[in-house]
Order: sequence, then structure tokens, then C-alpha cells
Amino acid sequence: MQATAYTYDPESRSGQVLLDDGTPVPFDAAAFDAGGLRLLRPGQRVRIETEDAEASSGAGTGTGAGAGRRITLVTLQTF
Repeated sequence: MQATAYTYDPESRSGQVLLDDGTPVPFDAAAFDAGGLRLLRPGQRVRIETEDAEASSGAGTGTGAGAGRRITLVTLQTF
């Protein structure tokens, strides 16, 4: 799935991406590290892999279209 980098904190290595429908979805340091990136700038196109949040945590909390998703990988989109 493709998205656009929205926020990124280099100290925590976490942030948010925007899906193409405008939904923000957060990612954690584990997802960032899985992609092998060193830096992410807002506006960069990225490729993400997701899983259902219920599958990893046992319970879904939150609202919105991105609330049921957990990003497991963030990497640069290549053509």
C-alpha cells in the first residue's frame, strides 16, 4: 500500500503517514526500523505494510478508518 509521510520524530523514530484518502495512520519505531530507513521527510511517498490492530494487540481501540490498522513496515516507494 502507498502513503505519504506526514510526520516523523527522529528521536523516537515514529510518526504518521497519510493514506491516499487522507486518513492519518501512526507508525512506531519497529515499523520504521523494519524498512531500513535512516530518515523520513514529510511529503515523501512511502510504501507501507499493515496488519489488523486486533491481530497484534488482541483489541482494537480508537476510531476512524486507520484505527483498525497497524503499520508493520515503512520504506521508500520505488518505481
